[in-house]
Amino acid sequence: MTRINKSVLSLAVAGIFGGGASQAYASAFALIEQSASGLGNAYAGAAAVAEDASTVYYNPAGMTLLKGPTNLSLGFAYINISEKFTDSGSLASGVGLNLAGVNNEPRPLGGTGGDAGGPAFVPNFYVAGDIAPDWKFGLGISVPFGLKTHYEGDWLGRFQAVKSELTTLNINPSVAWKVNDMLSLGGGVSYQEIDAELSQNANYVAAAFAAAGGVAGLPGSATFANTVPAANAEGRVTISGSDGAWGFNLGAMIQATPDTRIGITYRSAIKYHVTGSASFDNAPAQLGSLSTGVSLDIKMPDSASIALQQKLGSSWTVLADATWTGWSKIKDLTIIRSNGTVLSSAPENFKDTYRYGVGVIYRHSDAWSFKAGAAVDQTPVNDTDRTPRLPDQDRTWISFGAKYGISNDTTLDVGYAHLLVKDASINQNAGSTTASGLILGSYKASIDIFGLQLAHRF
Repeated sequence: MTRINKSVLSLAVAGIFGGGASQAYASAFALIEQSASGLGNAYAGAAAVAEDASTVYYNPAGMTLLKGPTNLSLGFAYINISEKFTDSGSLASGVGLNLAGVNNEPRPLGGTGGDAGGPAFVPNFYVAGDIAPDWKFGLGISVPFGLKTHYEGDWLGRFQAVKSELTTLNINPSVAWKVNDMLSLGGGVSYQEIDAELSQNANYVAAAFAAAGGVAGLPGSATFANTVPAANAEGRVTISGSDGAWGFNLGAMIQATPDTRIGITYRSAIKYHVTGSASFDNAPAQLGSLSTGVSLDIKMPDSASIALQQKLGSSWTVLADATWTGWSKIKDLTIIRSNGTVLSSAPENFKDTYRYGVGVIYRHSDAWSFKAGAAVDQTPVNDTDRTPRLPDQDRTWISFGAKYGISNDTTLDVGYAHLLVKDASINQNAGSTTASGLILGSYKASIDIFGLQLAHRF
């Protein structure tokens, strides 16, 4: 590969993976919305509730508390995210060259990108049934991680991010054993598939200038930069990749008293070796073929939760929980070319996160129950390393919901949550203002979630 080709790849591909793939796995996109029955309580106490087959995901030990030989749950969450950027002095790609005669430098700054958020549909399916006295088997199919942000193509941060889309599918068989009337244990394995598509623009002129030495006045710098026609000064770079990996989850359910239940659950890390390709749109012919294979090793962190369900008489139930996620093990990400050489190593410096939730359930009648909840949810992203692919901040949940008993064996849950998100500052040039521009400003975000679920036992 020629020097100029390596320069283009380092400026474009490293920016996509270093700023996107890692943070796509952060708390902001680690979807807790794995059922609608918990949404009305902001998922407070999810590991202790076990009111339907979705306990397969939240705590497999809870399957022993389900009534009936077989339980089925089918639902979805509709998530609508608004993510808007306000500029406070961003700089265009190419600033800093100061080289007379170089084509189209700097590039036009562009706008603020519009609303980078949008709607997402997150389905889930669970089934749990008897396999032997005191033993249950369950299967869950869900979407535990998801990301979709999309800016206008000519926005000022296009050299760092345009589109980020991540989808996952988790298949989670599990078993549970009722040890005695006070204790149940459960565990399962997870096979998880991930597909990602990430895009941004590349400044081919800046890449050519860097390949020739990157110093104003250095012989050859202007010549190399001017070999790029004005019509090919920039173009879209798209990365796509996928992988499948295994993990496991464990749970315990403790009935401390007839009215007090404690749930404890652990979900393991999952290690991915994401492989894919990089394609370059509108690349100048004289640069040759820029396409390459790329790969990324990343280990998603483990998490642990402790939850409480406390009944207060026949009508009221109080829920609470705390969840830890060990993101601090992700310090950097190393991107490897298909020939085995290191393309880039980007700092991430994630921090561990904690989520705390409280909720109540009011049983109005045999048919109707009403729910409410609140939670605080931390981000693993620090202010220094925040990128436009994940302009995330801490958020506060406010949730409401209801359960209706259609019959003795069939229930319908509806839930709604509004998430208040702290404004997120950003000061990011992805290592080079010349190549990637400088994004300087702040994000204002809000999230609304609606959930619907049908549960049946037979």
